Amino acid sequence: MSTFRVGLTRDILDARGEPAFGRRALGILDEAPGVEWEYLPKVVSEIDPEHAARYDALYVNIARVPASAVARPDCRLRVVARHGVGYDSVDIPAMSQAGIVVTHTPSSMPRPVATTALTFVLALAGKLMLKDRLTRSGRWNERMDNMGRGLTGRTLGVVGAGRIGMELLRMARTFDMKLIAADPYANDIDLGYVGARKVALDELMRESDFVVVCCLLDARTRHLIGASELALMRSDAYFINVARGPIVDEKALIDALAGGRIAGAALDVFEQEPVDPANPLLRMDNVIVTPHSLCWTDECFHNMASTGLKSIADALAGRKPEYVVNRDVLGHPRVKAWLSE
Repeated sequence: MSTFRVGLTRDILDARGEPAFGRRALGILDEAPGVEWEYLPKVVSEIDPEHAARYDALYVNIARVPASAVARPDCRLRVVARHGVGYDSVDIPAMSQAGIVVTHTPSSMPRPVATTALTFVLALAGKLMLKDRLTRSGRWNERMDNMGRGLTGRTLGVVGAGRIGMELLRMARTFDMKLIAADPYANDIDLGYVGARKVALDELMRESDFVVVCCLLDARTRHLIGASELALMRSDAYFINVARGPIVDEKALIDALAGGRIAGAALDVFEQEPVDPANPLLRMDNVIVTPHSLCWTDECFHNMASTGLKSIADALAGRKPEYVVNRDVLGHPRVKAWLSE
């Protein structure tokens, strides 16, 4: 039996050197016939041709996977598995051209990310961060001047009604909110089942008390939300992004917040990550910021790792992984040579 080598990027380890998703998911690789796995020797920001020549599969977290990584003839990679739902860090066309399957973990993310978005909605509506500062700074008697906002009858606008967006809409029904979604690919009937209405993006920006970005980042959605879209929002409305930073023109968002044209924002993602400490968003009292990790829980990470590592085990056993990003690659001669089903 052939021996397959699997590399896991070291950015998945915590400060103790332990996998952030726990050890249980690693049993998938331990039990896979003919598989040997290891962590890459050091943390890397980018996968290179040496990695592609050494491993049959890579499990990647933050590291980018560019076209140059798979350009050499000694590339042995069969699969690149992303730890997460987004895959903008991987050059998908280059992987398809090279006959490399790219997988991700969409089934593990809807509830955790939707919970993150709802956490932001509740925190903004209740002015949680401001009231924390009032309490800590001895400004108790300013409570009356900082009234929160009830959610009943308010409008939640979701940009992107995929798995995460739909889960958020389902969860938000509990609060008796009006629900709208902007997504050219969303099905009106499916939205109707969760009590939501499909609208154009401009209408969503105008009507929403809370705008939540949940869509994938690609060429069509980069800077989807810019100055003109933000200008449509009401001055008492809030903006939330739990997707990817570049979907929003960050400078335009900063200008809208600084000018008081929107009430506030909550951001788990930024155009530049790690975020620049000099970024004006970090100094704004009406903005909640988290380091692209608010949805990270033991449950979330275990489910992501289990799904992602299973895709590697499947591919190395000749099976088609469940969540293939570049499905066109399944017809590539290199893939057809190992795909048995």
